[in-house]
Amino acid sequence: MPTLWGARSWRAESPRCAPDFTFSVAKETLFAVGIRATGRDNGGMTHRPVLTRTREELAAALADLKGTRALVMTMGALHKGHLQLVKRAKELGDHVVVTIFVNPTQFAPGEDFDAYPRTLDADMAALESVGADLVWAPSPEDAYPEPVDLSIDPGRIAHVLEGTTRPTHFAGVALVCTKVMGLVRPDVALFGEKDAQQLAVLRHVFSQLDVPVRVEGVPIVRDTDGVALSSRNRYLLEDERVRARSLSKGLEAGRDAAANGASAEQAVTAVLQVLEATGGIEVDYVALVDEGTFDILAGTPGVALVTEKDARPATMVEGGRACRILLAAKVGTTRLIDNLPVILEVERG
Repeated sequence: MPTLWGARSWRAESPRCAPDFTFSVAKETLFAVGIRATGRDNGGMTHRPVLTRTREELAAALADLKGTRALVMTMGALHKGHLQLVKRAKELGDHVVVTIFVNPTQFAPGEDFDAYPRTLDADMAALESVGADLVWAPSPEDAYPEPVDLSIDPGRIAHVLEGTTRPTHFAGVALVCTKVMGLVRPDVALFGEKDAQQLAVLRHVFSQLDVPVRVEGVPIVRDTDGVALSSRNRYLLEDERVRARSLSKGLEAGRDAAANGASAEQAVTAVLQVLEATGGIEVDYVALVDEGTFDILAGTPGVALVTEKDARPATMVEGGRACRILLAAKVGTTRLIDNLPVILEVERG
């Protein structure tokens, strides 16, 4: 989470301002879905987001939204990273729609679908604080009224890194996100960059299927100790939280190495050195990818690099090639993902 209805982002960890505006929904719509408006003595009037459960309630509430729509998909258990997505959404759309749904199709057997935290009351309060307008929190039966007998293969981006250990994950993400785009019909959909592979998958899927939505990535939000915000951070014990800080420190080491002229392979090695020096971290992978194409340029053993035949044109920016270093690692029993953008120097002939 998506983050989306966050999947990997979501489970193993995994899919992220403007002037206030008042949500104008008819009283009968608010009453129909059992939500009460709450006034605040702050010089204006805000409303608790309208909560919808069924498709019919969602359609009725959407009909009252005049203007552009910005969509944020989540699996709930919201933190400041999710709220930053909503704040950015308020800048990009007249109304902000948030989904809260733990999507079963993106979880494989043995993953934490049943254990994933459901905190709807707290989530609604948090969304009220940042001005979300409408929430759709369906049951699996409302999201999938008919048995799911099809899937979307997002292509090769979905079959590397996270897709290696979770081969059906991105197919589930692509399916639910495509369905929600059709139901909500947003002008822009926002996803956190912490789930960078998910973001790349969705950009590809929506482009290939001509889904008429603008996709906006929102930068990672970190805690004061550098750890990327995640709903799964609550699983970390105190000593594990200390070790988890090395993930961002390792990524910074890789970024700095690249800035000083290191190759893609050397940047990956710089990340690993920090993680290994910390100890108590089980590295799944570290990889450096092209920011635009997601071609994998370097990685730890077992990571499939892009072949010369399949390589696409490099994403060039001022200073070099726009890339991103990604990692996945287990700290204690909690699997975390993180990433950082980097600029890779290239030789110019």
